[in-house]
Amino acid sequence: MNPSRRKFVKTALAGGLAAALPLSALKMLSPAEAHASIGNDKVRWAFVVDTEKCVGCGLCVKACKLENEVPYDAPVTRTWVERYVITRDGKSHIDTPKGGRDGFTSPKIRDEVIPADEITQAFFVPKLCNQCSNPACVQVCPVGATFQTDDGVVLVDRSWCIGCGYCIMACPYGVRFFHPVYKTAEKCTFCYHRISKGLKTACVQACPFGARQIGNLKDPSDPVTKIIMTQRVAVLKSEYGTKPQVYYIGFDERVR
Repeated sequence: MNPSRRKFVKTALAGGLAAALPLSALKMLSPAEAHASIGNDKVRWAFVVDTEKCVGCGLCVKACKLENEVPYDAPVTRTWVERYVITRDGKSHIDTPKGGRDGFTSPKIRDEVIPADEITQAFFVPKLCNQCSNPACVQVCPVGATFQTDDGVVLVDRSWCIGCGYCIMACPYGVRFFHPVYKTAEKCTFCYHRISKGLKTACVQACPFGARQIGNLKDPSDPVTKIIMTQRVAVLKSEYGTKPQVYYIGFDERVR
């Protein structure tokens, strides 16, 4: 989309013109329409996160930023790691300094030092786009810049995104943000440019403990499929009906 068209569409939406015009008048031939498919019978990408293996080293966050051109020192990232510390009173203390990029070397959690004898449990939880089967972000995008591929991955076309922010507000997982350079919606894409060539995602490749895995749900022999089918796994915020495709091993109900 050229700058003048982007400005026009954004102004039209802000002024309420979007409500008066048919959606097709704004879309033209969107990425969603260009990638329209009846589905892929051979591939459906899914992700497994093993919280029992994650040590909060931050190598996955570093790798993701470098691979996907998210400025290293920007306060946003496509994937991040949260630290959970549970105290005797049942409270959860949660932080993610710089998205967990540099690990968790400070004993302070949000400027608070918790006495060791008060801690009953501590663990790390990596988070990323859940690549939902029923993605709310796709539904609310007024120009089709956010779309779903036939193998289940939700992408954003920067040349079509008008920066309205609807998708950011619609995502129940808080995984979307405005790219600090391009000023368009941004999020994890499962490193689609890599997995579509048979490579692992940057974060999976960088994790030294095997806490992250990506695989094909339609392949019964895939290690990820076997984990999901045979082990106790859980997803985040299942009550929203988005059908997330990131599955957690060692899931704690206090994680949201």
